[in-house]
Amino acid sequence: MRLINPNPFTTRPEIVGTFGVVTTTHWIATGVGMGILERGGNAFDAAVATAFTLQVVEPHLCGPGGDVPLILNAVKRGKTEVICGQGSMPAGATIAHYKSLGLDLIPGTGLLPACIPGTFDAYMLLLRDYGTMRVADVLAPAIGYWLNGHPIVERATATIATVAEQFRTHWKTSADVFLPGGDVPKPASLFKNVTLGNTYARILKEAEAGGGGREAEIERARKVWSQGFVAEAIDRFCSTQEVMDVSGKRNKGVLRGDDLAKWQATVEAPLTYDYGRYTVCKAASWTQGPVVLQQLALLKGMGLDKLDPTGADFIHLVVEASKLAYADRESFYGDPEFVDVPMQTLLSDAYNADRRTLIDRARASLEQRPGKLDGYGGVVKLRRADASRLGVASSGAGEPTVGSVGQTTGDTVHFDIVDRDGNMISGTPSGGWLQSSPVIPELGFPLGTRGQMFWLEEGLPGSLAPGKRPRSTLTPTLAHRDGQPYMVWGSPGGDQQDQWITQMFLRHVDCGMNLQEAIDAPAWHSEHFPSSFWPRTARPGVLVLEGRIPAETAQELRRRGHEIEVNDEWSEGRLTAATRDDPWRKAAANPRGMQGYAAGR
Repeated sequence: MRLINPNPFTTRPEIVGTFGVVTTTHWIATGVGMGILERGGNAFDAAVATAFTLQVVEPHLCGPGGDVPLILNAVKRGKTEVICGQGSMPAGATIAHYKSLGLDLIPGTGLLPACIPGTFDAYMLLLRDYGTMRVADVLAPAIGYWLNGHPIVERATATIATVAEQFRTHWKTSADVFLPGGDVPKPASLFKNVTLGNTYARILKEAEAGGGGREAEIERARKVWSQGFVAEAIDRFCSTQEVMDVSGKRNKGVLRGDDLAKWQATVEAPLTYDYGRYTVCKAASWTQGPVVLQQLALLKGMGLDKLDPTGADFIHLVVEASKLAYADRESFYGDPEFVDVPMQTLLSDAYNADRRTLIDRARASLEQRPGKLDGYGGVVKLRRADASRLGVASSGAGEPTVGSVGQTTGDTVHFDIVDRDGNMISGTPSGGWLQSSPVIPELGFPLGTRGQMFWLEEGLPGSLAPGKRPRSTLTPTLAHRDGQPYMVWGSPGGDQQDQWITQMFLRHVDCGMNLQEAIDAPAWHSEHFPSSFWPRTARPGVLVLEGRIPAETAQELRRRGHEIEVNDEWSEGRLTAATRDDPWRKAAANPRGMQGYAAGR
């Protein structure tokens, strides 16, 4: 490794200390997480409080009705584990049902794409088995912000403004919450969601009512959510309300209380790949996470440590590897409880040696080229994007893009935490976006729409089935270095998450940049492959560069056949990262969008 840093300055310092670090996509959540550490909580207590706070301050990016994967390493357990907070599809979610409604894709909005909300149970499982605090300790900050208000960020108000007419005309329960007094809230104004604050306050009250210790409270809280008043309200809303969605029709949901009662978050082992001194850990193929491992398997030994990370050679190789990895995502990935995914082969030296020969160092591929493995995978029909028809722009800085009424692409939030004992966790909560589904009036929050990632064709790894997890784009990351837990990191950004995650890792380990330098460095993303979100289109060959990429690099990439689009100078990704490098705890956060912050001491 040699230091290649074309940007000798950074926007802010890399945070360094010995006590602990918290980094998130919103400064208030970072402050809440640090507050928990200061009060004696561990990284997992801080993670739960941070995650609930992110639901408050970034309601356009995550909410109680959404989903979350968590990846962590607990010192006492001595191993890396994944908590799956990705709810599965309801029992009534069959291909036949959606086809009977005249649909060929699951809508991206409304009630039909709702999975079982997975966040709450995942956080309670994390608190019970890895944390030390009580439910009240981790819920109090979020409840306070819901009831008393917080300064709403500009991007949330911009999202609300874009769907305000949708709320007024079709989703009036959402208008009641997000258009206080009938108007779009002004940026930085004090914004409250009292109904949602009261929902969590009631959960807490009922959890504490039965007496007993910490674990008994947590179990009662889980039951209140999955079998009590929360599940009852969700059941009632989905079974009685016909909601306008992106199909242009009003549809009832299929999610029922019985679905919530039968589902719980689970713990599983991660998938791993060795890249030099590092072992990178990701969730399994119910996420897109393994595309990071596949990219690293393709790029290993290609001499990236000798290249300029803003030069055409570096960017071209990483982009071409991403095209091959994402092609395999489309062909092979799915819930491993339903689909036999040949992950051992996809990460093998022999497979990647063969795939690596497809990368032409002088020419960009314009094809979708998944691997061919007998008995595995399926062919996804390519839908080409027509921007004039969709009215949807590229996702830019990773925030939601909202086009014509009812058309939304949601995004997500992220956090990374390392405490003084060396416990570490990375989480990417998402879904339950304010702009994607109407608010359930008794609860104060909307449901998620992750089910739009399924296909309504039979025989594909991503085909819809009841009880099946969608192939989520949510993808936190943890890496070991020299056999020791070292780094947690991630980013919002839908399909782009695992492109930015890979880029940052390569800049850190191959180019010698510190965490903040690796985050600040100019970035890019490919839109070559099918989107995971409605309307599931692809833009073959399109490569979006941040405006700070050198002009000569863009020119050379065009010459190699990439269809170049230049975005704003600070527009690609919302990465955060934290490391354990004893005795040091380090962290950094993305400056793009002016929301993310790292803290520590």
